[in-house]
Amino acid sequence: MALFLLFVLVAVALGIIGTAADGLGFLLAIGIAIFVADLVFFAVRLSRRARRRPVR
Repeated sequence: MALFLLFVLVAVALGIIGTAADGLGFLLAIGIAIFVADLVFFAVRLSRRARRRPVR
């Protein structure tokens, strides 16, 4: 969970820098890509955790 939050903070920071600085739009794109990858990672992790529960 800490890794997820760290990547969200990095993505937000890159997005802010990318929009504020002129000519650094690629940082915004990198921030968005990191955020999307982080959401996919979190979804995969939740789906794997759900499968391990025993059925009663």
